[in-house]
Amino acid sequence: MSCSMEFVQYVCEQLQGCGDITYRRMFGEFGFYVDGVYIGAACDNQLFIKVTDAGKKMIKDPVYGEMYPGAKPSFLIENLQDKELLEKLVLATRNALVKKKKV
Repeated sequence: MSCSMEFVQYVCEQLQGCGDITYRRMFGEFGFYVDGVYIGAACDNQLFIKVTDAGKKMIKDPVYGEMYPGAKPSFLIENLQDKELLEKLVLATRNALVKKKKV
């Protein structure tokens, strides 16, 4: 099963305070980018965010999931309605990934 465009658009709406949000179709699903940095994906109408140390510090009891069988574990975001936490997590993830690229 793949993601619906309604789900992808909803995620984009929830992330609108994070910067330039874009998405690309990837293997029948969708990858999300913030200011050009890949931060996660939507698969089967579920949102997965890349795991970073900054993200681990923000989420008290993280739920992990695989975007597809054999993929690296990602944060599985179960509460998309908590826009404030979601935006903070996504911005922290983007910032951590940008710093990692520069090293």
